[in-house]
Amino acid sequence: MLPILLLPIISTLIGSVPAIPISDQQPLGDRLWHSNGDIYNADKQPGSSSRELTGRFLHITDLHPDSHYKAGRSAEEDDACHWGKGSAGYFGTEGSECDSPLTLIDETFRWIEKNLKGHIDFVIWTGDSARHDNDERIPRTEEEVSKLNEIIAGKFIDTFKDGSSHTPSIPIVPTLGNNDFMPHNIFKDGPNRWTKKFVDLWAKFIPEYQRHSFVEGGWFTSEVIPNKLAVISLNTMYFFDSNSAVDGCNAKSQPGYEHMEWLRVQLKLLRSRNMKAILIGHVAPARSGSKRSWDETCWQKYTLWVHQYRDIIVGTAYGHMNIDHFMLQDSNKVDILDDSKSPASSTASGDTSPLISVQSRQSYLLDLREDWSRMPSPPPGMSTLHELFEDGSTEHSENGDPEALMSKKKKRKFLKKIGGPWAERYSVSLVSPSVVPNYFPSLRVIEYNISGLADATTWAESLGQDTAAALPSSEAMADDTYIEKKKKGKKKQPHFKVPKPPSKSAPPGPAYSNQPFTWLGYTQYFANLTKINRHMANSMEVAGGSVNPTDTDVNEDHEESYRADAFSFEVEYDTRHDKIYKMKDLTVRSFFELATRIAKKPSEKNDFLAESTNIDGLPLDDIDTVDDYDDDEFEHQNKKKKKTPRNKVWRTFLERAFVGYLDRDDLDDLSE
Repeated sequence: MLPILLLPIISTLIGSVPAIPISDQQPLGDRLWHSNGDIYNADKQPGSSSRELTGRFLHITDLHPDSHYKAGRSAEEDDACHWGKGSAGYFGTEGSECDSPLTLIDETFRWIEKNLKGHIDFVIWTGDSARHDNDERIPRTEEEVSKLNEIIAGKFIDTFKDGSSHTPSIPIVPTLGNNDFMPHNIFKDGPNRWTKKFVDLWAKFIPEYQRHSFVEGGWFTSEVIPNKLAVISLNTMYFFDSNSAVDGCNAKSQPGYEHMEWLRVQLKLLRSRNMKAILIGHVAPARSGSKRSWDETCWQKYTLWVHQYRDIIVGTAYGHMNIDHFMLQDSNKVDILDDSKSPASSTASGDTSPLISVQSRQSYLLDLREDWSRMPSPPPGMSTLHELFEDGSTEHSENGDPEALMSKKKKRKFLKKIGGPWAERYSVSLVSPSVVPNYFPSLRVIEYNISGLADATTWAESLGQDTAAALPSSEAMADDTYIEKKKKGKKKQPHFKVPKPPSKSAPPGPAYSNQPFTWLGYTQYFANLTKINRHMANSMEVAGGSVNPTDTDVNEDHEESYRADAFSFEVEYDTRHDKIYKMKDLTVRSFFELATRIAKKPSEKNDFLAESTNIDGLPLDDIDTVDDYDDDEFEHQNKKKKKTPRNKVWRTFLERAFVGYLDRDDLDDLSE
């Protein structure tokens, strides 16, 4: 047994695993910026390519291109920016239910090519690349849905290709959205006509040896860093509660059951190869209040799977919901290991329609906050989990001080409740906002730890190599999954195979401890269409044309230059330098801390992140940060009635959920 005093040192070494200092990575937030929001990097010209890993990848979701969109038309629900006259903007109509005009799609990819090409290692693209079926006068057709998906796939290829080659220079990993086929939401057991269609549409993105797997069920794995990191593209349509063609993940006859078995085997194989994995999908596993996006049997298995494979899963990312947020899966809510208990059925309504209104989304976020308020509470005076790690790993007597001993016991009890100092009871799902302007169009660039990966083979370098080496051997495919032996007094075991947990001697995985592949932070970009459309309209007016590209008399070359001048993405926030979120990295315990702070009510003591908390060793005062609460900021609204202090973290979370679209008064009403 190791001496107790050595545990903090050993644990810290396990948690960091440095080979190349993280400081050697150039954080995206540290770059210089042009006044128009474009990235400027003195060491590298935008658009150039490189075979070296950059430690960044792009997450893009819910583009919803609409070839029927016309600027200057009505944005009312029944008109969908197709009919009448109204406020439909040249690049899209923010805050509406209209889909994306092709001008927005074109300029989004132009901006990506100019600013991100050569600065990212791969792309995850989480579905919905066709318009909604929201106009009865122009019903969708299979040909149109296929064509729109083909257009978007072509955009990715053209954006990331090198020279005249029609092959992307980095891996693009797509996943199916609920509007990418017909009828929307209804996806039958595979093989079906849509899996057969998409295997050709995505031929440049699906590895050759995964094509059969994709045709079978619309899922596949892509090794974005060969032999090191894989992205697993889930077909969440088989988990989706609104897909009436399937029935969950419990019965062996269901595609959801088969999909979970496939995922279990993939994760098992990656573990055997000492690789790490990112899971992506379209519909997120939302499970708060009245919101149940997945069938409960699928949520149960998924939560068990990600908990058992927490040593190799780096993170998970989803789209569909159009709002910027995250969710925590609690492994303590998994009850399917006891076969005598039927999986909890959801009495709440399923996700039969998208969350469109601000009010419905606010209700969901309030439910999420309420869930977080019921998580284990840290004892008074407790510092962050990051700082507590060394302290919580020891059991020395604090010189016999009874009060210190009592405090130590409370901390240990709290850590036990959350799965130890790494909060391994939980896993995190990140949900990125969309390109389609329900609010403002958005993109996300995630930065990850590339320590020790200087000599890693990149995806581009592996092209043309024999892929047989990537295929599992028959020995590796042999099923040796873990099932506890039945003991006296124990109820019978489940009828499905339970994955092995991590070895007791294994260090925490990259989702829990900062090491190679750990997500360090993300930069959230948005395009302020209110300003951009106004700028474009003014330019067109000066040139003597209108804002409707079908009616304008402006020369096409001039219009192209106006578009390029008007449109840009800018930084909304950057988690690595954010004074409100104060996130040291994107590990689970960082999100646990953030969720705890979001859930705090003004009447509760805010000891978890008190004034003494520091980030990267700096006192809060030294990094010009802010307290979590506003005491008097809103008093000017009512001088006679003192307002209850407001939680700044919760208010900021709301503001960012809606991509900065809501004004101050709307936010004040929502954050009451």
